[in-house]
Amino acid sequence: MDPIVATTVSVISAATPLLLAANGELVAEKAGVLNLGVEGMMLVGAVSGFAVTLITGSATLGILAAASAGALLALLFGLLTLGLMANQVATGLALTIFGVGVSSLVGAGFVGTPVERLPRLDIPGLSDLPVLGPLLFGHDALVYLSVAMVALTAWFLGRTRAGMILRACGENDEAAHALGYPVIAVRFAAVLFGGVMSGLAGAFLSLSYTPMWVEAMTAGRGWIALALVVFAAWRPWRLLIGAYLFGGVTILQLHAQGLGLFAVPSQVLSMLPYLATILVLTLIAAGSGRRRLDAPACLGRPFRPPA
Repeated sequence: MDPIVATTVSVISAATPLLLAANGELVAEKAGVLNLGVEGMMLVGAVSGFAVTLITGSATLGILAAASAGALLALLFGLLTLGLMANQVATGLALTIFGVGVSSLVGAGFVGTPVERLPRLDIPGLSDLPVLGPLLFGHDALVYLSVAMVALTAWFLGRTRAGMILRACGENDEAAHALGYPVIAVRFAAVLFGGVMSGLAGAFLSLSYTPMWVEAMTAGRGWIALALVVFAAWRPWRLLIGAYLFGGVTILQLHAQGLGLFAVPSQVLSMLPYLATILVLTLIAAGSGRRRLDAPACLGRPFRPPA
C-alpha cells in the first residue's frame, strides 16, 4: 500500500494549486468577470511568498505576501476592466505577460535557492495511522485551506444573500443594478478574491510543492485552472473533482516517465495534462446546449451604470 499512498499524497499536492486558483476564478466568473491573468497572478504570488519567506524566515508572512501580491495584480485588472472598461480578455492576457516579466525580474536573485518546506500539520496519534494518517492528517495548511475554501464557496454561493447578489450580478447585471445592488463593487470584490486565491496557489508552488523559486514555475497551471472552471460547469464541488483528476494526470505522467512504461519521448508524456485540458474543453464545447448555458450570462460583458 505504501506506493499507492505515496502516489495519492502526490496527487493531492499536485491538485492543490489548481484548486486554489480555480476556486478564485470561479467566484470572479460567477460575478460576470473573465480574468485570464491567473497565470500571472500565480507567478507574482509565488515569487513574493518565496522572497518574503526567505528574507524573514516566516512562512506565515510569506503566505500573506503572496496573497497580497495576487490581490494587487487583481486590483490593477479591476481598475482597468471595471473602472476604465478595458477589454477583459486583452487585459487578462496582458496581466499574465506582466506577471511573467515581473516575477522573472524580482526572482532573478533567488533562482535555485531552497527554502524550508511548509510544515506538515501532524496530529499526534492520527498522523501515524496506516493509510489514513498520511492521506488525511499529514498535509500543510494550504492543502486543507484549498478544500475548505471549496466548501465555503459552495455555501456562500448557494446559501447566503451575498452569494445570491453576486450570482445576480453575473447573470443579469442590469436587473441587479435596477434592484439597487452595487454591481461594480461586487465584481471588484470577486476579482480581488480571485487574486488572493491565485497568490496562495503560487505560494504553495514555491513554498511547498517545489520549495524554491524557478522562473515560470507555474508551467501553465493558471491556464489549466481556467479550464477547470469550465470543466466544473461553474460549480464548486465539481471543481474539487476536476482538480484532483488533473492532478492525477500530472503525477501519473511523471511516474510513467520514471518507470519507462511507454516507448515515447518524455516530452510527449509531459504534454498529457495539457492534452487532457484540450480534450475536456473540446468535449464540453461539443456537448449539449444546456452545459454551455451553465456559464454566467454576463460573463466577460462590461457594465457601465446608467447616469
